[in-house]
Amino acid sequence: MKRESFRKGLRDGVPIGLGYFAVSFTFGMMAVADGLSIWQAVLISLTNVTSAGQFAGLEIMVMSGSYWEMALTQLIINLRYCLMSFSLAQKFRRDESLVHRYIAAFGVTDEIFGISASQPGKVSAFYNYGAMCVAIPGWVLGTLAGAISGNLLPDFMMSALSVAIYGMFLAIIIPPAKQNKAVLAVVVAAMAISTLFKVVPLLSKVSSGFVIIITTLIVAGAAAYFCPIEEKEEENVHES
Repeated sequence: MKRESFRKGLRDGVPIGLGYFAVSFTFGMMAVADGLSIWQAVLISLTNVTSAGQFAGLEIMVMSGSYWEMALTQLIINLRYCLMSFSLAQKFRRDESLVHRYIAAFGVTDEIFGISASQPGKVSAFYNYGAMCVAIPGWVLGTLAGAISGNLLPDFMMSALSVAIYGMFLAIIIPPAKQNKAVLAVVVAAMAISTLFKVVPLLSKVSSGFVIIITTLIVAGAAAYFCPIEEKEEENVHES
């Protein structure tokens, strides 16, 4: 049932919403400190829902960067969402309408994609709707709370809040990695390649957005070749 799928998305989205609140709290504080109004900061979070993109965009606005610089930066940083959307399109039921796919596309984030991709069988768009109904308000309300709070919190607490999202990532990848050695190998390989881009002088010049895309293509391509997953029958779905 669509209602059951929506409810499951709500439940699975609660940790994401809490993590988003912590991270966007920092964004709200930084945005106001850099000269934006409270409602400008909230509007950015409501219409973007992308942590790396928003922080990078805020820096460009503060430095009075050009529109072209903003557009190119956002394209590079957020291009990974295209790869996630390609994958999610295969995860959805074949009879899922374009309208539902378009709406779900707005909520494609690293974490929501992670929980959707980890579901057994096909996924209904209503599962994503449920997760979005918790995650997006968490992101927006966190921005609002941070913008209102101003500089009340010390720097060490802001740093602690900013790393909360990494703990959320661990909570998403550890359970499937423990159950499936192929998933574990993918996670380890992705970490290794990302590390190379940080420590090798020549590779360290590559932007973070392209690093994510290159790493994804290499690891996903290798996993698809060496550990292919047979497509399950349509009736073996997460939601009917």
